[in-house]
Amino acid sequence: MAVNDRNSASDYAEYAGPIRWVILVSVMLGTIMEVLDVSIVNVAIPDMMGNLGATLDQIGWVSTGYIIANVIVLPLTGWLSARFGRRKYLAASMMLFTAASFFCGTSRSLNELIFFRVLQGTGGAALISTAQATLMEVFPPQQLGMIQGIYGIGVIVAPTVGPTLGGWITDTYTWPWIFFVNIPIGIVATTLVLLFLRDSRYQQAGRRKVDAVGIGFLAIGLGSLQTVLERGNREDWFDSQMIVWLTVTAVVFLVLFVWWELRTPEPAVNLHILRNRGFTAGTVFALAVGFGLYGGVFILPVFLQDLRHYTAEQTGLIFLPGGLATMFVTPIVGRMVNRIPPRILAGVGAVLFAVSMYMLHFLTMDTGPEHLFWPLVLRGAALGWIFIPLSLATLLGLAGRELAYGTGLFNLARQLGGSAGIAFLSTFLDRRTVLHNARLLEHITPYSAAATIRIKALEAGFISRGSMPAIAHKQALAAIQGTVYGQASVMAFNDAFLVICFAFLGVLPLLLFFNKGLPVGIRGGATMD
Repeated sequence: MAVNDRNSASDYAEYAGPIRWVILVSVMLGTIMEVLDVSIVNVAIPDMMGNLGATLDQIGWVSTGYIIANVIVLPLTGWLSARFGRRKYLAASMMLFTAASFFCGTSRSLNELIFFRVLQGTGGAALISTAQATLMEVFPPQQLGMIQGIYGIGVIVAPTVGPTLGGWITDTYTWPWIFFVNIPIGIVATTLVLLFLRDSRYQQAGRRKVDAVGIGFLAIGLGSLQTVLERGNREDWFDSQMIVWLTVTAVVFLVLFVWWELRTPEPAVNLHILRNRGFTAGTVFALAVGFGLYGGVFILPVFLQDLRHYTAEQTGLIFLPGGLATMFVTPIVGRMVNRIPPRILAGVGAVLFAVSMYMLHFLTMDTGPEHLFWPLVLRGAALGWIFIPLSLATLLGLAGRELAYGTGLFNLARQLGGSAGIAFLSTFLDRRTVLHNARLLEHITPYSAAATIRIKALEAGFISRGSMPAIAHKQALAAIQGTVYGQASVMAFNDAFLVICFAFLGVLPLLLFFNKGLPVGIRGGATMD
C-alpha cells in the first residue's frame, strides 16, 4: 500500500481533537434533518390534503419536488464546494434548508409548500455528501471507521423512525410542526459549522468557470428521470404520454450531459473518477442498497397497515428492534474496518440483508410482530455491516477534490436506487396481486368442493343474521373474493421481498472489483494493492 505525500498534510492535522467531535455533531445534525425529511412528510399527507384543499395527485408533488431538487444538486456538490469553499457552501445549505423549513410550515397554499420543499431539497443535498467528505478529511485514518459508523447511524436509522416520528408530531400537534422542528436543529448546526469548520485545502473558494451547459443538461435529465420514477406507477407508466416524453427527455439529456462533461475542460461533475473501478463498482452497489433499503422500508409498512391493520405508531414499534440493531452493530463494524478489508465486510452485510429478505418472503395474513422480530433485527444488523464498509471501499483511492465529487455521485446512486426501488416495487405489487388474484379465483368454481363448503357456511352465517338467501349468496361470494384478494396481496408482498433478496445477491460479484486493502490513507489518495 503506497500513500502519496498529500496524506502527511491532511486536513485533520489542522484540528484539535475536541473540535473534530464538534464538527461531527454539526454535520450529523444536518444529515439527520435531511434524511428525516424524506420520510417524515409522508404520514402527514392526509392532513396536508385537508388543510390545503389538494388532491392526492397534487399533494404528491410535496415529496416529489423535494427529491427531484435533491437528486439534481447531489452530483454538483463537489463543484459547488470547490467554487464557494466547503465551509461557506455547507453553512449556506444548512441555512437554506432551515429557512425553507420555516416557510414550509407557514405555507397557506399548495404551490407555496411545493416551492419551499424544492428549496429545502436544494439545500439538503450538501447535508449528506459534503458532510461525508468533510468527516473523511477532518478525522485521522485510524478513527475513520469509527466516525463513519457514528455518522452512519443517522443516515440508516432516520428513514426507519421518520414515519413514526412524523405520525406522532402530526397527531400531537399539527402538520407544520414536522417542518418547524428543523429550525432549532438547523440554527445549532449552522452556528457550529461557521465557528469551527475551515475550508479544505482542496476545496477553497476560487473563481471557476460556471459549466452552465453541463448543469442545464444534468438538471433536465435527472429532473425528468426522477419524475418518471416518482409518478410512473400513478400515471400507469408508458400508457401515459407524459411518462413517455419524460423518459425520452431523460435519456437524451443524460447522454448529452455525459458527452459534455467528458469533453469540457472545467466540468461541473468530474466523471473521470469513474475510471476508478472500485469507485464505479461501489456506486453501482449503492444502487442496490438504495433499492433494498428504501424499497423495503416502503413496502413492509404498507403490508402492516393495509393488510394487518396496524397503526403508524404500532408499525414504528415493530421497526424499532431493527433500528436498535443497526445502532448497536454500526460502531462495532466501524472498528473492524481497520482490520478487515471493507469489501469483505460489505459482502457479509449484503448476504445478511438477502437472508433477512428471504425470511420476510414467508409472510402470511397471520404474521405478527413476533414473526417479524428476527428478520428485522437481521436486516438492521446487515445495514450496519454494509454502510461503512461500502462507503470506504467505494471511496478508496479518491483524493482531494475527487473525494467531494465521489461522495456526491455515491449518494446520488443510493438516492436513485431508492426511488427506483419504490417505483418498481409499487408497480410490481399491483401487477403481482392482479396475477395471483386471477390464478386463485380459477379454483373458486361450482366444482370445487372446498369452495362450495365455504360458500355454504358463509351463506348460513349471513342468513342467521337476517339476510335473504339471494342476498346472503352475494355476500358470501363477496367475502370469498375479499379473502382471495387479501391472500393474493400477501403472495405479491412475498414476491417483492424475494426480488430484493435477488437484487442483493446479484451485485455480490461487484465486490471483486473493489480495492483489496484497508482504508488507511484514504484522504491522501492511497493506492491499494
